[in-house]
Amino acid sequence: MQVPHDAMVVVVDGRKMLFFRNEGDAAYPNLQVTKKLIDKDNPDHHEQATDLAGGSMGTRTAGAQWGSGSMDEVDFHQLEEDRFAVEAAELLKKRALNNDFESLIIVAPPRTLGELRKHYHVSVSEKLAGEIGKDLTGHTVPQIEEALLKAE
Repeated sequence: MQVPHDAMVVVVDGRKMLFFRNEGDAAYPNLQVTKKLIDKDNPDHHEQATDLAGGSMGTRTAGAQWGSGSMDEVDFHQLEEDRFAVEAAELLKKRALNNDFESLIIVAPPRTLGELRKHYHVSVSEKLAGEIGKDLTGHTVPQIEEALLKAE
């Protein structure tokens, strides 16, 4: 993937958001960190959940029979990661409306990327040059640059 000079590259997952500016050219990106956000208020699911999934009695099943049903346990950790993605989309909207970038590339795990897409503002979509569905928040800058160059 070509990364235009001065493009903003955002590497995000459900807990961390890294902003880079490409100081290099399209063929040889030179990403420089401009901002870093970390959501420290999202412990692992087992630390947030207080009980097991529940069940219900007397639920009607297909075929009009009465039986017992179960309810899935709420994944609080995932809910918080989805909330973080919504906040990330809002921040991108503000920066796009302030003309902080002309070109934007977003790198995020597929689930986070899907959540972001639901909340893209038109101003973000218009400047979006590419997306990569990978989790690279724990990678070094050279590894991120390499992943960008290999992406199509």
